[in-house]
Amino acid sequence: MSFRRVFLNAPEASAVRVALLAHGPLGPARGRACQGSSGSARRALVCVFMAALFLAACAPAVRGPGPAMGTPELTGEAFIAADGAVLPLRVWKPEGTPRAVLLALHGFNDYANFFDDPGDFLALRGVQSYAFDQRGFGAAPAPGTWAGVDAYVADARSVLAEIKAHHPGVPLYLQGSSMGGAVAMLAASGAGAPAVDGVILAAPAVWGRVIMPWYQRLALWVGAHTVPWMTLTGRGLGIVPSDNYEMLVALAADPLIIKETRVGAIYGLVNLMDAALDAAPDFRATALILYGEKDEIIPKGPTRMMLEALPEAARARQRIALYEGGFHMLLRDLQAATVWKDMAAWMVDPVGPLPSKADRRGLEPLGISEARK
Repeated sequence: MSFRRVFLNAPEASAVRVALLAHGPLGPARGRACQGSSGSARRALVCVFMAALFLAACAPAVRGPGPAMGTPELTGEAFIAADGAVLPLRVWKPEGTPRAVLLALHGFNDYANFFDDPGDFLALRGVQSYAFDQRGFGAAPAPGTWAGVDAYVADARSVLAEIKAHHPGVPLYLQGSSMGGAVAMLAASGAGAPAVDGVILAAPAVWGRVIMPWYQRLALWVGAHTVPWMTLTGRGLGIVPSDNYEMLVALAADPLIIKETRVGAIYGLVNLMDAALDAAPDFRATALILYGEKDEIIPKGPTRMMLEALPEAARARQRIALYEGGFHMLLRDLQAATVWKDMAAWMVDPVGPLPSKADRRGLEPLGISEARK
């Protein structure tokens, strides 16, 4: 089996593929309906009006939370949101009383199982970790749908509040990978941000529209407003999300991994990435930011833009670790144990050097001349 036949967890790359929709039958069909209208302002207005009606009828669907039915609750097997949604939960418990607790947020098309190995690793070091299937992913309700940026941020904040209530006085950390990193940035920024002792971002999804070519932005908008139900995959793109081949094979066989993504969900993901990139100047939390030099999913350009936008006042408490052989899926790459050790060490001493010394490397590979330490 080759990499091309293994599911590639590359949703941002699928957003590029939506550009093909601009040349599909829907575009030319609408063009033919309006041919010959240049000589008539009235006919042009009619064409525009008809196109607007068509696009409005196919607007991207957001399956947001329902009305509140009660207070959020954290059980041993699920997080029950205020609207009654049951989001499956996994917990990795250490022996004895935990010295720290952590909430891990998974990436796009993934689910809570992504933290299985790092959760076990941290549990041996006294950290109790939690991860839940976010709305529309894994075994959560309505898999494949998009719940909206506000819903994902609200759920993360609610789970953090529940964890804090279950562990009063214990240091609380928030971790997010890829899409989960974008959610974590927003959850820890702005009004209503919970008090956490630190945030760990692994390849945060910040590939916003501001850095996308205009034709990608246009194609995504057209696709999301005409065929939001259409599904795309990352196959055939030649993108490698990790060097851990066995893990990729396992993902391909996992029925809870989404392998065909709706265009409407990709549109929602890009909205999330826009919001996370915009939030960078307000992200003041103590943070460890992890990025792999071989990341083919989130490009270096938007990552550099995000890092450069971080507030100057927070620089002393925000560490950046750049892994020379790291891919996008840092927590599951072949060198994942190196990343886990860095995370564990940083949680104990956020100002001390990381065991890997990845935080001591310059950021020139990202196009940043000044190293942030």
